[in-house]
Amino acid sequence: MTDATELTVTLPARSRKIPRQRAKWHGAVALVLLGAVLAGSALLPDGALSVNAAARALPPQPGHLLGTDMLGRDIAARTLAALAQSVQVGLLAAGASTLVAVVLGLAATFGRLADHAVGVLTELALGLPHFVLLIMIAFAMGGGTTGVVVAVALTHWPRLSRVLRHEAQTIAASDYVAISRALGRSRLWVARHHLVPHLVPQILAGFIVIFPHAILHEAGLSFIGLGIEPHLPSIGVMLSESLREIMAGHWWVAAAPGLGLMLVALAFEQFGEALRRLSDPAGGIA
Repeated sequence: MTDATELTVTLPARSRKIPRQRAKWHGAVALVLLGAVLAGSALLPDGALSVNAAARALPPQPGHLLGTDMLGRDIAARTLAALAQSVQVGLLAAGASTLVAVVLGLAATFGRLADHAVGVLTELALGLPHFVLLIMIAFAMGGGTTGVVVAVALTHWPRLSRVLRHEAQTIAASDYVAISRALGRSRLWVARHHLVPHLVPQILAGFIVIFPHAILHEAGLSFIGLGIEPHLPSIGVMLSESLREIMAGHWWVAAAPGLGLMLVALAFEQFGEALRRLSDPAGGIA
C-alpha cells in the first residue's frame, strides 16, 4: 500500500508534468496548423486567386472543394491566402505589442516615478473600450496593414505589461540584483542580464496569448473596411463580401473563411493559455 509520505512526493511531480504535457500538445497542434497554412499558401498555383467568370458561385465539388464566390474565385485558395496574410499581420502586431509591454514592464523598475507612470498608463489603457480604441487608431492611421499593426500594438500590451511589471519588480528586489547594483552596475545592465532572462517565459506566453487576438481583430477591422487593403486576400474582407451571397443561399462562401479563422485562433488561444498556466500558475495574462 502506498503510504502518505509517498503520496506527498509523487503528487506534486504529477501536477507539474500534466501542464507541461498539455502545453506541448497544444503547441504541436498550433504549429502544425500554422505550418499547413503557410505552406499551403506558398504552394498555391499561379492564377489560383484569379477571377473566373465561367465558375461563378459553384458549390463544393471536385475541382473546387470549398466552392467558388460570385467572381468565380476558388474559396479554398482564397481562404489559405487570407489566413497566411492574417498570420503574418498577427505575428507582426503581436510582436510589436509584446515589445511595448516589455519596455514598459522594465521601465517600471527605474524608480518610483517611472513605476507610478507605468501603473497609471496601464490602468488607463485597461479602462478604455477595447474595440472602439482599435477602430479609432486604425481610422487615424488611414486603415490598411499599417493601421492594423499599429492599432493592435497600441491596444494589446496592458495585461502583459502589468504581469511583467510585477515580475520585474520582484526580481529587482532580490539579493543578487542588489549586489549587482552595489558593484556599480547600471539599471540597463541589470535589466539586460538579470530581468529579461527571467521574464522570457512570461514574454513568450504573452506573445502567444496576444497573437490570436491580433488575427481576430485584424479580421474585424477588415470586415468594417479599416483593415487590410481590399486587393489583398483577407478573412475579414471575405466575410464582409459573403453577407450578400449568404442571402442567395451560397453558404459555403462564409463557411470556409469563418471556420479557418476560428481554428487558427482557437489553436493558438489554447496554446497560449497552456503556456500561461505553466509559466504563471496563479494567473495574470488574459
